[in-house]
Amino acid sequence: MMLLRSILPLSNRLPVLIKKGSEADLFLIDWYDKQAISKLRTKRTYRHPVLDRELRYRRTIHEAEMVSKAKEAGIRSPYLYFLDTERNEIIMEYIEGVNLKTVLSADLALELGECIAKLHFKNIIHGDVTTSNFILERLSRQNNTRLAIIDFGLSFYSQRLEDMASDVRMLKEVLNSVHHELFDQAFSNFVKAYSSFSPYERGKKVLRKVNEIERRGRYSRIADSY
Repeated sequence: MMLLRSILPLSNRLPVLIKKGSEADLFLIDWYDKQAISKLRTKRTYRHPVLDRELRYRRTIHEAEMVSKAKEAGIRSPYLYFLDTERNEIIMEYIEGVNLKTVLSADLALELGECIAKLHFKNIIHGDVTTSNFILERLSRQNNTRLAIIDFGLSFYSQRLEDMASDVRMLKEVLNSVHHELFDQAFSNFVKAYSSFSPYERGKKVLRKVNEIERRGRYSRIADSY
């Protein structure tokens, strides 16, 4: 991936803060007469300045790489417009649609399972699999929609079943807490699709690892009660 340093005047970026996070802030900006997203990793005063600068630099480059790698897995993710390694900023496509958290259905859970299975096939662990990190995109030329994954800030590469299971386990917890009324059918559909799109029985192995993680958690709580 080509790494670009900032050569554009700040007047081209008219930011509106849409989300303030622990590691980065998201802005809606005007990028050459179209809407775009700016993800800016600003200084964190609680870290040593040298460490802070290095972390923000590395995490910015890493996230840009993971967004691009997701496309190689057949996943819809934002297109990258500009990578500013001086400001630790990623400027990317603004995907038109609605947040999956507000429209989740049992049928959409099938698409969720397919998306996560395809990421895991390429050994990409998302690290923050919540319904808030998916956009149901409207396809303008078709009367159709598709899921897009956003926010790869916590993603990493791994072949470990435990890491893949952690992704699945996180989504399961989100479905059970935020989408409780849909949980049974939604998670069942997720599992069905995840297993179907996972190669060589790996999906089943990951799901068994999810059960193992849950058992460890229960044993830990029992031990803590004594």
